[in-house]
Amino acid sequence: MPNKPQEAGTAPTGDPTVPGHSRHVVPPEAAGQRLDVWLESRIPELSRSRIQGLIRNQQVTRDGHAVKPHQKVTTGMTVEVLIPPTRPANLAAEAIPLNVLYEDTHMIVINKPAGRVVHPAAGHASGTLVNALLHHCPDIEGIGGERRPGIVHRLDKDTSGVLVVAKNDHAMLEIQAQFKDRRVHKVYLAVVRGVPVKPEGRIEKNIARSTHDRKKMAVSATAGRLAVTRYRVVEALGSASLVRVVIETGRTHQIRVHMAHIGHPVAGDRVYGRKQAPLEAPRQMLHAAELTLDHPADHRRMTFTAPLPDDMSALLERLRGGQ
Repeated sequence: MPNKPQEAGTAPTGDPTVPGHSRHVVPPEAAGQRLDVWLESRIPELSRSRIQGLIRNQQVTRDGHAVKPHQKVTTGMTVEVLIPPTRPANLAAEAIPLNVLYEDTHMIVINKPAGRVVHPAAGHASGTLVNALLHHCPDIEGIGGERRPGIVHRLDKDTSGVLVVAKNDHAMLEIQAQFKDRRVHKVYLAVVRGVPVKPEGRIEKNIARSTHDRKKMAVSATAGRLAVTRYRVVEALGSASLVRVVIETGRTHQIRVHMAHIGHPVAGDRVYGRKQAPLEAPRQMLHAAELTLDHPADHRRMTFTAPLPDDMSALLERLRGGQ
């Protein structure tokens, strides 16, 4: 049953993303703004797309009448917002073990193992990180009115390491903004084929969908979006190197494409390392070792680290032994 409407011009007590009914009165300084834009400023915990969805479902009304997202607000207009209960996601919760690095009511940080798909998709309807999170976080608030974790960024199936997931709309918006503004610092470790001539380098090359294989990405001089990758050789191992990689952008397969472009593909990469004889490795030797961001609620600067996985450590020991 909806909560009792609040007094004019006020927001609901507590978190305005929870189910409830609130009333908002347009002040003179807001007159002329789009309704969805003004409501986004009134309820910043909800994204504009979420507000637009509420409007489409007639859960936002003006003096009892239906409204449209683009209509202009006027001084004294009374707008009522009904936030319905979160819908259950059309996904199964599965009791899959998780390596949790940090968790609170706003976000959860996972050390994702290699081989785990992040989100259900064709060919991977179950056994994903999302399925595991739905089981691990039964009290999750949800994203966009649906009880599901907020996947802010992804790691490839065969890439291991640190991954942050939002638990509610507000956290999702805050963390997404940090990624967009490049305030999230991401450090990877990779074993690559050969030893780069330059021990440190910066790769600035556009990445676009391959014109030869739509499942692959490729460096392009005329298409795609700019991608920036910085690398530093941590250890030279003759036929291979351990490199530290920092990405300033987040393009699909960015590290794998850029390192292959300069002639040093990630070891075990069966997609971008085919032109050279691959090192014997069970998967692509790429690990998200460190992630730094501001907490979405109190804005503390936080750093999360994940130790090198066993398969990468074993490969490094084998290379150090000259095998």
